[in-house]
Amino acid sequence: MQQEENQWGSRLGFILATIGSAVGLGNIWRFSYVAYDNGGGAFLIPYFFALLTTGIPLLILEFSFGQKMRGSATLSFAKIHKKWEWIGWWSTLVTFVLITYYSVIISWSFKYIYYAFTQAWGSNPEAFLYGTHLNLSSGIDSLGGINISILATVALVWLINLVIVYNGIEAGVEKASKIFMPILAVLMLIITVRGVTLPGAIDGINQFLEPDFSALLNPKVWLAAYGQIFFTLSVCFGVMITYGSYLPKKSDIVNNAFITSLANCGFSFIVGIGVFGIVGYMSAQTGQPINDVVAQSIGLAFIVFPKAINMLPTFQTFLGFIFFLALGIAGISSSISMVEAVVAPLMDKFGFSRKKAATIVCGAGFLGSTLFTTGAGLYFLDVIDHYNMQFGVAIIGILEAAVLGWYYKAEVLRKFFNPISNFQIGTWWDIMIKFITPLLLTIMVVKSLITEISQPYGGYPLSGLKIGWIVAGMLLVVAVILNLLPDKYDDRLLNN
Repeated sequence: MQQEENQWGSRLGFILATIGSAVGLGNIWRFSYVAYDNGGGAFLIPYFFALLTTGIPLLILEFSFGQKMRGSATLSFAKIHKKWEWIGWWSTLVTFVLITYYSVIISWSFKYIYYAFTQAWGSNPEAFLYGTHLNLSSGIDSLGGINISILATVALVWLINLVIVYNGIEAGVEKASKIFMPILAVLMLIITVRGVTLPGAIDGINQFLEPDFSALLNPKVWLAAYGQIFFTLSVCFGVMITYGSYLPKKSDIVNNAFITSLANCGFSFIVGIGVFGIVGYMSAQTGQPINDVVAQSIGLAFIVFPKAINMLPTFQTFLGFIFFLALGIAGISSSISMVEAVVAPLMDKFGFSRKKAATIVCGAGFLGSTLFTTGAGLYFLDVIDHYNMQFGVAIIGILEAAVLGWYYKAEVLRKFFNPISNFQIGTWWDIMIKFITPLLLTIMVVKSLITEISQPYGGYPLSGLKIGWIVAGMLLVVAVILNLLPDKYDDRLLNN
């Protein structure tokens, strides 16, 4: 049963924790590239439109749902009706799988903090990443051995998560957020200031912000904007429902959702300026066009940035240390929220103590992470993440909007959160939840399926892609099984 100690000690602590969950690795390496690739400054139009029509409404939905039901995602859905509990378990399991490989990427950031002191990546950061650092095998069919060095760093990541979540909400998660988020803000400000003051930085920033309004006529750009908003705010992972359940009963829902969303997007935008300032500097130094310098995903963080550090006239070690420390803190702040979102359902469903649940989750998570420390780990990470995020999370979003919008009814939640919020939300919110959000997510899923059929993902062999489908399917099966298991929260289902 949810106890009083499972509550935020202050509004600031809650906001910093939710921002910490939303601000993750993707804000640093994904937003700037997506914006650049989809109309530059013009991308901000569909991006903020998506924020207002999907991002903020979904955050309001999850905050209010968790606060009203006073439970994790699984318990909250079970309180509507026991038959819906599996949706909460599905999001919980998707989140658990996500942490198993997300923690590995965080461990790379920690390793690169050490590498930064000597620029150990040398003159060829790409070869260093895939060779020396990862010992990457020839393909997904070639497992290779476990990289002990990375495994040890992964253990450290899980230990940090365990210690923080083990200590509870106010003494653990909230306290950590109050430390990590100000530090992260300062670190990224240093990187941004350094980035915009480099020779050639203005050209890079212009490439980032120069609007191509013709891109607004391309449906792909709008879908990219909605996809970025959807995946960056930690919605449909069970995180925000769980965090909402720890709010005091009269907490302002609407303002909290706006503050979290805008802070997350503002962080992405500022970091994008810094990143493209550095990319512009690289372009000026090498004579290559920016399009040939910039990269997406892990390539931006672990290949492009080390190359940029090598080119700096001064303070190479300092900037490298700052960047990878920021990357590590951003990752940890998100992973804490994911671990909590998996721990809370175990406490609710089976009556485990926080300490027992945290130990089980972190122990099992570390074992799961082992797969991604092998020579084929990067391939497994890429494939499983693709199916986990493109299909699992998006379909959960459709189900969540449908069940809460239609079965439970969006107006019921709106009548709950409006009286306790300073800013009142009208019936437009019901329309967003019941129609717009599920429609857009359905389009995203169908588009992904069509692409998947016409062009198998990443050029992997079918045997490798089957792993992604198997994992995605198994999570749904296990969610249904967990729904059917005996539980220890029947008495609370009467108290909606």
